[in-house]
Amino acid sequence: MMQSEVMKGKVVLITGATSGIGKVSAITLAGMGATVVVIGRNLERGKELLKEIERRTGSKETDFIMGDLASLDDVRSAALTFNSRYDRLDALLDNAGGINGKRMVTVDGFEYTFGVNHLAHFVLTQLVLDRLKSSAPSRVVVTSSAAHLNGRIDFDDLMAEKKYRSFKAYSQSKLANVLFTFELSRRLKGIGVTANCFHPGTVRTNFGKGLGGIGGAIFPLIGVFMIPPEKGSETQVYLASSPDVEGVTGKYFSKKAVKDSSRKSRDEEVAKRLWDVSEELTKKWLP
Repeated sequence: MMQSEVMKGKVVLITGATSGIGKVSAITLAGMGATVVVIGRNLERGKELLKEIERRTGSKETDFIMGDLASLDDVRSAALTFNSRYDRLDALLDNAGGINGKRMVTVDGFEYTFGVNHLAHFVLTQLVLDRLKSSAPSRVVVTSSAAHLNGRIDFDDLMAEKKYRSFKAYSQSKLANVLFTFELSRRLKGIGVTANCFHPGTVRTNFGKGLGGIGGAIFPLIGVFMIPPEKGSETQVYLASSPDVEGVTGKYFSKKAVKDSSRKSRDEEVAKRLWDVSEELTKKWLP
């Protein structure tokens, strides 16, 4: 049954919700009364999620839209499908992400980590922005990571063509998430759409399963020290639903509190340059 009705009448769109913290957040927000719409690439897992949401919350106000974030054609199609089905959007959770042990590219030729973790959400957010604006006050919540502290935007080798290191690529993408969030908040200032990002903690999920070598061996071993997805999702749910953060924007959170992000993440010139570069790379898919 419904846990509360704080999100009743509100629509939430989330990526990466068939597992991990995204799945927990989808279930929790549905239990709070929200209509939960999930974008994912696996239809069977999507159907299973919707059944689980109904079983655990009693809510049938759910929807699954096919879309692989490794294809910007898919991202655009999913966004247009959402816009055709829903006339409002109260919270967008840019959540999907991952790390790869070897360099891979998306169907559009982008380095996979940067393409999925950053560019896909850059495009998705702008394609549903009109729904967010017309539903204001509304929120964008971006899943980043403390890994951004080690990140650097390598404009000379954004796609890691010269040298690929998995954690470098991941840290860059997580820094891009924070820079994107902060720049988005500046561009949306005064129109009632907030944008915040957060570090979920070191969560026990399928994250890191694509790593080989030492990295792939380490993740299972340290799993016992990781927090469960239920704990990792708390800040995400808080930022999507709590009246405590109504109007709060352009912040980085951890454990439901504002934290200092890296100095690099607060460089407005870098943020603007990243936005411009991302826009140029994805212009054929943008509104």
